[in-house]
Amino acid sequence: MKVHETEIPGVLIIDTDVFGDHRGYFTETYNKPKYEAAGIHADFVQDNMSFSAQPGTLRGLHWQNPPYAQAKLVSCTKGRVIDVAVDIRKGSPTFGKWVACELSEENHRQFFIPRGFAHGFLTLSPDVEFRYKVDNVYNKESEGGMQYDAPEVNVDWGTLLEGIEPVLSEKDMAAPDLTHSDNKFVYEEMITE
Repeated sequence: MKVHETEIPGVLIIDTDVFGDHRGYFTETYNKPKYEAAGIHADFVQDNMSFSAQPGTLRGLHWQNPPYAQAKLVSCTKGRVIDVAVDIRKGSPTFGKWVACELSEENHRQFFIPRGFAHGFLTLSPDVEFRYKVDNVYNKESEGGMQYDAPEVNVDWGTLLEGIEPVLSEKDMAAPDLTHSDNKFVYEEMITE
């Protein structure tokens, strides 16, 4: 396994080891001691999967506020997506910055997103299966979200969406920008935890 740092500390891209032959392949998708040795210290308690039928499906940008904040280890097991993490920790030196990476069934890549980040993805193919491990349980009252095209963040979906009208949920269409969102993350509080 190879772990790559991104321009935002703590957000990591993981290239898993894949062993293949004429029958198919095998890859280890999580091994706690190996991931901890690589700097990923999350006690995962829930696994989730989503399915998106259409290319151009855009899910996000979402998070859960404290005390139900979640770190995520995400992967795409069928199809292709562009996955995005946005630093929403008020006071962070990288507040409002974002990192993107392509995840696919071919590259077997994973993306680790710490607590304090908004997360979203755009499907680039039909019939996408997306999986993620989280280190805290789902809590509806702690849900947070912002527009996928929030002007304060300016994720470059444009080139990815060229000629495609994004497929959004009603909730995502109605989401506020980052300034008006219910974001409760504060950088100083998080670095002392």
